[in-house]
Amino acid sequence: MRAVDIIIKKKEGCSLTNEEIHFMIQGLVNGTIPDYQISALLMAICFRGMNSLEQFALTKEILYSGEQVDLSSIKGICVDKHSTGGIGDKTTLVIAPIVAACGLKIAKMSGRGLGHTGGTLDKLEAIPGYQINIKSEDFYRQVNEIGIAVIGQTANITPADKKLYALRDVTGTVDSVGLIASSVMSKKLASGAHSIILDVKVGDGAFMKTLDEARVLAKAMVEIGHAFERQIIAVLTDMDEPLGDMVGNSLEVIEAIETLKGRGPASFRKLCYSLSSELLVMTGVAGSMNEAEQLVQETIDSGRALQKFKEMITYQKGNPQVVDDYSIMGTANERIIVKSTESGYIERVEALKIGVAAMVLGAGRENKEDVIDPVVGIEIHKKVGDSIASGEGLATLYTNGKNTMDAYKMVLDAYHISSKPTQKQPLILDIIK
Repeated sequence: MRAVDIIIKKKEGCSLTNEEIHFMIQGLVNGTIPDYQISALLMAICFRGMNSLEQFALTKEILYSGEQVDLSSIKGICVDKHSTGGIGDKTTLVIAPIVAACGLKIAKMSGRGLGHTGGTLDKLEAIPGYQINIKSEDFYRQVNEIGIAVIGQTANITPADKKLYALRDVTGTVDSVGLIASSVMSKKLASGAHSIILDVKVGDGAFMKTLDEARVLAKAMVEIGHAFERQIIAVLTDMDEPLGDMVGNSLEVIEAIETLKGRGPASFRKLCYSLSSELLVMTGVAGSMNEAEQLVQETIDSGRALQKFKEMITYQKGNPQVVDDYSIMGTANERIIVKSTESGYIERVEALKIGVAAMVLGAGRENKEDVIDPVVGIEIHKKVGDSIASGEGLATLYTNGKNTMDAYKMVLDAYHISSKPTQKQPLILDIIK
């Protein structure tokens, strides 16, 4: 078997066999097939696509290229939640405590951000003392005792995916449904949970720009999950504007805590409650969405969800008092209001520009080596459908002086204002089961 023959076969639009996919991924991992041939195959896949059997085979090869997390020692139903990423997406910080308070176990390994804003781990590290790297035995013990842990990756999970993604990132081959689905699902399957909810973002601030594209990706991931005998649901959610009102690490932690207190932006609160309810119904904790929504609301009203978040912080060596005193995380030196130059109605808020603006302030990484400033970011005051007067504030920059004027201009450019009222689209666009 030769790599060049497999590349030509895919270039001509033919389906690859399990053996051919195994040969290429094994060659990638052990270094017997050079990067330039793997890159050529990736480009051929981008142009020719993969069918469901190829996607399953690729996922399997990536999955078994490394270790899998064994959650069998955890008593109860283990669930996981994955988001394809977006601006202001702090849903894990709300959903995980809610479902843990409802009796499910969430043993979650999350990632850091590269690009627009920080990842879940970067947000949690805005809490002084919070440890994302803990021993495996402590991880399992924590989940058994309090039902929740969110940590950095400890096992050598999906090394093939790391190598594939590094090549995709620099060869313009990221945008392939088959490659994305196999990458996401191999990591989720390796993490060990049996029931998984996928939050697939759609729009300007997401990788999938259109609903049709997102549906294709969601269906591919759900099919892969079912093929591996996992319970899986994909919820397609809007990312044409930032999620919630806060973008930036400590700011998003504050918004998550406010949501766990029953406050926070109504649309963000509704999304977190809905995704939590889907997990409760999927796992049989609740018999219907109505029953699940009532259960979620009860965990919020009683303070049990907030208590779970506080317990997780305590177990992972963070300062739990941050739940009651946000100043513990520190504050930016300056707040600058971005003012509108015209009157009318907010027609569009380009989420991507808001994310990049937060990044240049220091809330995200342009390069892996960049150090995140946990206290900087952006507070959104006006969203689609809101009215605005000239001179009124669109957003507030929380800044320590880095690239402030660049960020100001980006935020101002992100807003599109119309003379006519604009209709806001729903946050949940579709559900694939």
